[in-house]
Amino acid sequence: MSDKGMMEKEEIFSKVLRAGRRTYFFDVRSTRADDYYLTITESKKFTNDDGSFYYKKHKIYLYKEDFDGFREILEEMTNYIINEKGEEVISERHQKDFKKEYEDDNSEKNSTATSSAAEKFTDVSFDDI
Repeated sequence: MSDKGMMEKEEIFSKVLRAGRRTYFFDVRSTRADDYYLTITESKKFTNDDGSFYYKKHKIYLYKEDFDGFREILEEMTNYIINEKGEEVISERHQKDFKKEYEDDNSEKNSTATSSAAEKFTDVSFDDI
């Protein structure tokens, strides 16, 4: 077992959620004691004045003992928002290019069934994170 490379150990199980200029990476990782935990990384794309772009990343670490609480609160919060405000996006004033981005997202989502959309992301190249 000791001849396994670091990269192999890194990618135990991964999923990618693309959301406009943001991409969310869900990765199962291994602790030194060989237990598993979850990292959720938000990667947001920013464009420089010269047209080149860069990414800002934020990472959350989630351990097994916190899964239930996290899941419970996330569900409570998302339900609260949907119940209070419905599923439609109300305001786009908070982001200049929100409307365009949202429409791009939507046309992409609607043209593909959710199951095949999930498959589409499994072969993501990690170079462009």
